[in-house]
Amino acid sequence: MYYEYFGLKESPFSIAPDPRYLYMSEQHREALAHLVYGFSSDGGFVLLTGEVGTGKTTVCRCLLDQVPENSAIAFILNPKLTVEELLATVCDEFGIMYQENSSIKIFIDLINNFLFESHAQGRKTVLIIDEAQNLSPDVLEQLRLLTNLETSHQKLLQIILLGQPELRDKLAQPELRQLSQRIIARYHLGSLSRQEIGAYLSHRLAVAGSREQLFSEGTINHLYKLTGGVPRLINVICDRSLLGTYTRGEKQVSKSIMKSAALEIFGQPGNDEYQRKKSAYTWVLPLIIVCAVGVVLASTYYKKTPLQKTTLSDDSVLNSDEVYMYKPAAVKDLLPDDSMQDEVLKWPGDQPVEQSETLAFQSLFRQWDAEYRAEQKGHPCDHALTLGLHCSYRSGNLRSIMYLNRPAVLRLYDKQGQMFFGTLTGLINDRAYITIGTDDLVVPVKSIEDLWFGDYLLLWKAPPHYKSSIFPGNKNPAVPWLAQQLAIIEGRSAPPDTGMTYTQALVNRVKNFQRSEGLKPDGVVGMQTFLRINSITGTSFPSLVPKNGEGS
Repeated sequence: MYYEYFGLKESPFSIAPDPRYLYMSEQHREALAHLVYGFSSDGGFVLLTGEVGTGKTTVCRCLLDQVPENSAIAFILNPKLTVEELLATVCDEFGIMYQENSSIKIFIDLINNFLFESHAQGRKTVLIIDEAQNLSPDVLEQLRLLTNLETSHQKLLQIILLGQPELRDKLAQPELRQLSQRIIARYHLGSLSRQEIGAYLSHRLAVAGSREQLFSEGTINHLYKLTGGVPRLINVICDRSLLGTYTRGEKQVSKSIMKSAALEIFGQPGNDEYQRKKSAYTWVLPLIIVCAVGVVLASTYYKKTPLQKTTLSDDSVLNSDEVYMYKPAAVKDLLPDDSMQDEVLKWPGDQPVEQSETLAFQSLFRQWDAEYRAEQKGHPCDHALTLGLHCSYRSGNLRSIMYLNRPAVLRLYDKQGQMFFGTLTGLINDRAYITIGTDDLVVPVKSIEDLWFGDYLLLWKAPPHYKSSIFPGNKNPAVPWLAQQLAIIEGRSAPPDTGMTYTQALVNRVKNFQRSEGLKPDGVVGMQTFLRINSITGTSFPSLVPKNGEGS
């Protein structure tokens, strides 16, 4: 969304595993060398482990760009499967036909026949499993048995396992020692060093079309402190930092902009400090959740439908006033007919994919009864401001979008790596309503999760005279509106004119409201506090969950 401003042709910090953007640090070169060696060997297992976001999948994609064209490759992304499901998935990936309700023996016979045929045709057969730390011991043992098929010179199936460090611990268990002994190449991928981060940023910017130095040495030093050199965290922070730099009209990312970006993403000043606090207070979390639930149940500020509350997972983005996600306790009356056929989530072949972003924004504006035209100059967010709407570019998961309860533009990637945009307009239980191009689809939630890496943009309507978040003790023209809305929620009479000062008495009332809504009770009135107030006071807005059983 800032590409033209910085002279970029595409996003330089996407977290999609695009081999073009792989920066070959010493460790990444070594990891790729191990994969190439394992691929070229006579069979067995190859193991590549590393912390979350260090680039394991991207290195593997780089390997796939180098394999012979006649190779048979199967790539399994979701390994949380039973033995039967795994074998069926292997058959699906290799294009092996089978009947429903086939037994394990039938699956194995079909796979063995396929391996013999591939070998006779001179094809290399490779099975790659990502997130392999999620494989159960039974499934791992079945994988070992699949590699038993061999000629006098080589095994007919090569298996590459990609996983987090706990995969090494799992394979070290005595019951899996036979599999561990068949690993012919293994490597653990670590984070980037401080010296490598500058080259990493320059490489990705160059691939995206920029020759400018957008990050100073001081900013890079701070980036290393925030991320510890983990590429995925670097990408997320840099993407958000460039967006912040663009919105401020500056040409180089400053340390203050990066700090703000990190605060939005991590919910605290720095990654190291966050991990320390998280470790120190892990035992307190269950107590906090129980107390928060009790506060909500005891709240008597207003009447509303009972809500179920769950904590957001660690891989979600926790912003300064977001801790919990709400979901309706009963939505059976809102669900589509069970006989409805779910549609396939993909870009329609009869529409040019280059128009996907424009079409997605047009759909988003329609949700707000507004219009956006492709020929309009400037970014869609500039047009939104003329309509009294604000853009919020965020990263999280579908639960965090459900909490905000507003339509959003998602950036999606199909299995071939083709990027396209869609507009999420409804989330009800396990189904999602999404507009792709000009097509309105109803798809399983999982189909979105398979193609989406978590970034999204939504529109929201701010109160009159809104300029920025309201902080305790500050003067803000939106304070009178805030006092009036709280009076409505609390059932009080309209307050007298309190002026623009955000007083401690009003701060305490906001904190009570935030507690009752499962928000962080810091007294800061940011976007999510505004959205919760609007939702309760009846302010008109398009939502993801239909109200009173009406259409989404």
